[in-house]
Amino acid sequence: MAKVELKQPIVEEIKEYIKEAKAIVLVDYRGLTVEQDTKFRKMLREEGIVYKVYKNTMVKLAIDGTEFDSLKENLEGPTAVAISTTDATAPARLIAKFAKENPEVELKAGVVEGTYYDAAGIKVVATIPSRDELISKFLGSIQSPITNFARVIKQIAESKEA
Repeated sequence: MAKVELKQPIVEEIKEYIKEAKAIVLVDYRGLTVEQDTKFRKMLREEGIVYKVYKNTMVKLAIDGTEFDSLKENLEGPTAVAISTTDATAPARLIAKFAKENPEVELKAGVVEGTYYDAAGIKVVATIPSRDELISKFLGSIQSPITNFARVIKQIAESKEA
Protein backbone atom coordinates (compact mmCIF):
# COMPACT_ATOMS: atom_id res chain seq x y z
CA MET A 1 0.00 0.00 0.00
CA ALA A 2 1.38 3.40 -0.96
CA LYS A 3 1.98 6.12 1.63
CA VAL A 4 -0.48 8.40 -0.20
CA GLU A 5 -3.29 5.87 0.39
CA LEU A 6 -2.56 5.90 4.11
CA LYS A 7 -2.52 9.69 4.30
CA GLN A 8 -5.71 10.28 2.32
CA PRO A 9 -8.26 9.25 5.03
CA ILE A 10 -6.52 11.50 7.58
CA VAL A 11 -6.44 14.46 5.16
CA GLU A 12 -10.14 13.86 4.38
CA GLU A 13 -10.96 13.79 8.10
CA ILE A 14 -9.26 17.16 8.61
CA LYS A 15 -11.01 18.60 5.52
CA GLU A 16 -14.35 17.45 6.95
CA TYR A 17 -13.67 19.23 10.25
CA ILE A 18 -12.60 22.48 8.59
CA LYS A 19 -15.42 22.56 6.04
CA GLU A 20 -17.79 24.33 8.47
CA ALA A 21 -15.11 25.86 10.71
CA LYS A 22 -15.44 29.44 11.91
CA ALA A 23 -12.04 29.27 13.57
CA ILE A 24 -8.90 27.16 13.69
CA VAL A 25 -6.26 27.79 16.33
CA LEU A 26 -2.84 26.13 16.39
CA VAL A 27 -1.48 25.17 19.79
CA ASP A 28 1.94 24.18 21.08
CA TYR A 29 1.18 21.66 23.81
CA ARG A 30 4.74 20.47 24.68
CA GLY A 31 5.28 19.79 28.36
CA LEU A 32 1.70 18.95 29.32
CA THR A 33 1.28 15.96 31.58
CA VAL A 34 -1.25 13.28 30.63
CA GLU A 35 -3.53 14.56 33.40
CA GLN A 36 -3.32 18.17 32.16
CA ASP A 37 -3.87 17.07 28.56
CA THR A 38 -6.94 15.03 29.53
CA LYS A 39 -8.40 18.00 31.44
CA PHE A 40 -7.62 20.31 28.51
CA ARG A 41 -9.25 18.02 25.93
CA LYS A 42 -12.34 17.57 28.13
CA MET A 43 -12.75 21.35 28.58
CA LEU A 44 -12.56 21.94 24.81
CA ARG A 45 -14.85 19.01 23.96
CA GLU A 46 -17.52 20.31 26.38
CA GLU A 47 -17.53 23.58 24.42
CA GLY A 48 -17.92 21.77 21.09
CA ILE A 49 -14.34 22.33 19.97
CA VAL A 50 -12.52 19.62 18.05
CA TYR A 51 -8.97 19.30 19.40
CA LYS A 52 -6.62 16.93 17.61
CA VAL A 53 -2.95 16.33 17.04
CA TYR A 54 -2.09 15.55 13.43
CA LYS A 55 1.16 15.43 11.53
CA ASN A 56 1.88 18.91 10.18
CA THR A 57 2.12 17.59 6.61
CA MET A 58 -1.44 16.20 6.87
CA VAL A 59 -2.81 19.54 8.07
CA LYS A 60 -0.90 21.37 5.31
CA LEU A 61 -2.44 19.10 2.68
CA ALA A 62 -5.93 19.56 4.14
CA ILE A 63 -5.81 23.37 4.39
CA ASP A 64 -4.17 23.87 0.99
CA GLY A 65 -6.28 26.31 -1.03
CA THR A 66 -8.73 27.02 1.81
CA GLU A 67 -9.20 30.16 3.91
CA PHE A 68 -6.92 28.46 6.46
CA ASP A 69 -4.00 28.19 4.01
CA SER A 70 -2.16 31.03 5.80
CA LEU A 71 -1.58 28.76 8.81
CA LYS A 72 0.93 26.63 6.88
CA GLU A 73 3.92 28.71 7.99
CA ASN A 74 3.02 28.04 11.65
CA LEU A 75 2.88 24.27 11.24
CA GLU A 76 6.31 23.54 12.67
CA GLY A 77 7.15 21.35 15.64
CA PRO A 78 4.52 19.68 17.82
CA THR A 79 1.20 21.31 16.94
CA ALA A 80 -2.36 20.57 17.96
CA VAL A 81 -5.34 21.93 16.06
CA ALA A 82 -8.44 23.38 17.77
CA ILE A 83 -11.46 23.78 15.47
CA SER A 84 -14.78 25.46 16.22
CA THR A 85 -17.82 25.44 13.95
CA THR A 86 -20.05 27.46 16.28
CA ASP A 87 -18.23 30.14 18.30
CA ALA A 88 -15.43 31.85 16.37
CA THR A 89 -13.57 33.14 19.43
CA ALA A 90 -14.06 30.09 21.67
CA PRO A 91 -10.90 28.14 20.79
CA ALA A 92 -8.57 31.10 21.41
CA ARG A 93 -10.45 32.20 24.54
CA LEU A 94 -10.53 28.75 26.14
CA ILE A 95 -6.94 27.88 25.25
CA ALA A 96 -5.71 31.23 26.64
CA LYS A 97 -7.70 30.63 29.83
CA PHE A 98 -6.16 27.16 30.23
CA ALA A 99 -2.68 28.53 29.43
CA LYS A 100 -2.87 30.95 32.39
CA GLU A 101 -2.70 27.95 34.75
CA ASN A 102 -0.64 25.78 32.40
CA PRO A 103 2.07 27.91 30.75
CA GLU A 104 3.23 24.88 28.73
CA VAL A 105 0.27 25.52 26.41
CA GLU A 106 0.98 28.24 23.89
CA LEU A 107 -1.17 29.83 21.18
CA LYS A 108 0.80 29.71 17.93
CA ALA A 109 -1.59 31.30 15.42
CA GLY A 110 -5.12 31.09 14.14
CA VAL A 111 -7.66 31.96 11.51
CA VAL A 112 -10.89 33.41 12.86
CA GLU A 113 -13.73 34.02 10.41
CA GLY A 114 -11.30 34.16 7.49
CA THR A 115 -8.69 36.44 9.08
CA TYR A 116 -5.19 35.19 9.94
CA TYR A 117 -3.75 36.10 13.35
CA ASP A 118 -0.19 35.47 14.50
CA ALA A 119 0.56 34.51 18.13
CA ALA A 120 0.13 38.08 19.41
CA GLY A 121 -3.05 38.62 17.38
CA ILE A 122 -4.70 35.38 18.47
CA LYS A 123 -4.02 36.36 22.11
CA VAL A 124 -6.02 39.55 21.47
CA VAL A 125 -8.84 37.48 19.90
CA ALA A 126 -8.81 35.39 23.09
CA THR A 127 -9.93 38.47 25.07
CA ILE A 128 -13.13 38.88 23.02
CA PRO A 129 -16.17 37.65 24.97
CA SER A 130 -18.41 34.97 23.47
CA ARG A 131 -21.36 35.97 21.29
CA ASP A 132 -23.77 35.03 24.10
CA GLU A 133 -21.86 37.19 26.60
CA LEU A 134 -21.92 40.14 24.20
CA ILE A 135 -25.66 39.74 23.61
CA SER A 136 -26.44 39.53 27.34
CA LYS A 137 -24.29 42.64 28.01
CA PHE A 138 -26.10 44.47 25.21
CA LEU A 139 -29.52 43.44 26.49
CA GLY A 140 -28.52 44.47 30.01
CA SER A 141 -27.43 47.88 28.79
CA ILE A 142 -30.67 48.56 26.88
CA GLN A 143 -32.83 47.15 29.65
CA SER A 144 -31.35 49.42 32.32
CA PRO A 145 -32.72 52.77 30.99
CA ILE A 146 -36.17 51.20 30.49
CA THR A 147 -36.18 49.89 34.06
CA ASN A 148 -35.11 53.29 35.42
CA PHE A 149 -37.78 55.05 33.34
CA ALA A 150 -40.47 52.68 34.62
CA ARG A 151 -39.32 53.27 38.20
CA VAL A 152 -39.53 57.06 37.79
CA ILE A 153 -43.04 56.85 36.25
CA LYS A 154 -44.15 54.61 39.11
CA GLN A 155 -42.78 57.07 41.70
CA ILE A 156 -44.56 59.95 39.99
CA ALA A 157 -47.81 57.99 39.96
CA GLU A 158 -47.43 57.07 43.64
CA SER A 159 -46.66 60.66 44.62
CA LYS A 160 -49.82 61.91 42.85
CA GLU A 161 -51.93 59.28 44.64
CA ALA A 162 -50.66 60.45 48.03
